Amino acid sequence: MVNYWLMKSEPNVYPFEQLVADGSTHWDGVRNYQARNMMRDDMKRGDLVLFYHSNCKPPHVAGVARVSQEGYPDHTAQDPNSNYFDPKATPDNPRWMMVDIEAVKIFANIVPLEEVRNNPACENMLLIRKGQRLSVQPVNESDFDIILAMGGISRHQL
Repeated sequence: MVNYWLMKSEPNVYPFEQLVADGSTHWDGVRNYQARNMMRDDMKRGDLVLFYHSNCKPPHVAGVARVSQEGYPDHTAQDPNSNYFDPKATPDNPRWMMVDIEAVKIFANIVPLEEVRNNPACENMLLIRKGQRLSVQPVNESDFDIILAMGGISRHQL
């Protein structure tokens, strides 16, 4: 059974277009325990991901990715030269996890956050809840399909 997710990245850090060019990447640097637990315990190979650009104007969903490698230790936590270094992370207790994702489909039309907020069918999405700042969050199947449609694609195009 496929699960659905939304993962946030700032376009000046790693835009969806870069994932398309690279084909795949590891999703490192997540330093929130709830998001870490989802990547470690819940994200499975084949799960689909809405790739969201945050901290830009307008914030938006840019496309779809797929989990290609399930959770494994985030090596950046143990690299003292990394912005994501955690001195408490060790090989025996890595503390932080990451997954690999691959590009699936760029949206014909970006889906701005404001359009998601204004769509009554999306009223229960975590993305639009006040105080919801997780960079990795689950999405239910119907919301996933609505965002696909808003982006100009359908499930059979994935």
